[in-house]
Amino acid sequence: MMRKGTGTVYRIVVRSELNDAYAMAFEGMEMETKSGETILTGRIIDQPHLYGILDRLNGLGLELLRVEALEEAVHQSPGGNRAPEVPEL
Repeated sequence: MMRKGTGTVYRIVVRSELNDAYAMAFEGMEMETKSGETILTGRIIDQPHLYGILDRLNGLGLELLRVEALEEAVHQSPGGNRAPEVPEL
């Protein structure tokens, strides 16, 4: 699902609520915590970038729950503004 040169928006979910101190480790990603999970959402430019983030999560000892490539329409509305979050299943 990678688009050459543009990247893809991903949602990465881990078990545990990370505090703001971890935000620096995932610069460029939006970080949201809820219900015992942390959700990282942001544009991943290529596979090495994705694997780097996953390696960072693993190095912190975090349990990976989900990795999802999001459709652009889900992440942004037509005016370029962020659309509301899609409810978790």
